[in-house]
Amino acid sequence: MDVLIVGAGPTGLTLGIDLVRRGVDALVVERAEGLFPGSRGKGIQPRTQEVFEDLGVLDAIRAAGGPYPARTIWKDGERLGEQPMFEAVAADEGAPYTEPWMVPQWRTQEILYARLVELGGEVGFGREVTGLEQDADGLSVRFADGTTVRARYVVAADGGRSAVRRAVGVGMAGETVDPNPFLVADLRLKGLDREYWHTFPRADGTGVALCPLAGTDDFQLAGRLPEGTEFDLSLDGIRKLVAAYTHLDAEDVTELRWASEFRPRTALADRFRVGRVFLAGDAAHLHSPAGGQGLNTSVQDAYNLGWKLGAVLRGGAPEAFLDTYEEERRPNAAAMLGLSTGVHRGEVQRGKATVQLGLGYPESSLSEETRAVPSGVRAGDRAPDGRVDGVRLFDAFQGPHWTLLGATAPVAGVRALPAAPESYGPGVFLVRPDGYVGWAGDSTAGLPAYLDRVGCR
Repeated sequence: MDVLIVGAGPTGLTLGIDLVRRGVDALVVERAEGLFPGSRGKGIQPRTQEVFEDLGVLDAIRAAGGPYPARTIWKDGERLGEQPMFEAVAADEGAPYTEPWMVPQWRTQEILYARLVELGGEVGFGREVTGLEQDADGLSVRFADGTTVRARYVVAADGGRSAVRRAVGVGMAGETVDPNPFLVADLRLKGLDREYWHTFPRADGTGVALCPLAGTDDFQLAGRLPEGTEFDLSLDGIRKLVAAYTHLDAEDVTELRWASEFRPRTALADRFRVGRVFLAGDAAHLHSPAGGQGLNTSVQDAYNLGWKLGAVLRGGAPEAFLDTYEEERRPNAAAMLGLSTGVHRGEVQRGKATVQLGLGYPESSLSEETRAVPSGVRAGDRAPDGRVDGVRLFDAFQGPHWTLLGATAPVAGVRALPAAPESYGPGVFLVRPDGYVGWAGDSTAGLPAYLDRVGCR
């Protein structure tokens, strides 16, 4: 096979979808017997919504969730007021999605899994990777049941305790974000409305919050608890916790669906590539959950890697082209780690900084700006939406191809539109398959040389 993806979380499933639609022979394997059951990464940022639109799952994602409610603060059984969870970001033609969309992680994964199967892909559940060996032609991957699989490339999307990362000897340096232990759980309860994200803070900085999970009958409980807390993740234990921190009675918690404890920390893998092995998602970077950056950054990893693997395996691009994955994604992940830590500590407001629309790759070797006087959108920037001759750009971008804006002469394998929206500024723009401007020029004069250089012609 071409690519073995280890881990069926949002990262692995996104990558599986992207590779299968490119005609790449890819298999996703997952140690567990089924998909992850919890709501943990519930925020789908606007940039991820754009990715999901390209992959054909956005309608299902939007139908499965809803916007975030405002936060209301409680003290001694009384409401003290309310405030929005995010500072507003104005929508415009170039950014049709500007607010995070709440979808429990388990539901996001169900949608991604269904799309993968629809495209002809599959997930092998109950398949635990125990080791691998690389050679000049590929990798031999061993499983706990004694079987082996041969693949040209392996992608570690198997989480923060990644077995694949350990197998290739990549370190992961990080720090504790908060000394206090945290708890997250999905439950059902009575006694609270579903119009608000209910928070119950204490003077010592501990507290719990109960957020109605859009598209479900559940609430997500999140708690920052005192140091030294001994967790009881049973229904009785969660009931006692809710009764201790809120005005609700223990019996108001009617069902516990999932629970987990953790200590917020950040960590970044020393490398994102070791030969034929690539690290993505939590296997490459760990975030505080504050600000909703972890799942979204992970999806961006998969989206960046997918088209590059497709270019090498099906498009004739050179092997060295895959080096740009680490070149682009590791600095981006490092920046997101700093951002999520800042949100956790109250130094950064959720909003414009966290929607990921401003992320790009201006320093990448794949970004070539050749205009004499660049203005507007530049090489390395996210390519905004818009319309050209009645064609919506995001519709034109959808699919595994490159798109040329501002020139009528088609290039093989590239879709061409005769103009770019005024918001782009003057020039000709070549948009990569992942929606970023790779090359910009005053004319098409340097375009063939660029495509030859990146090996995508």
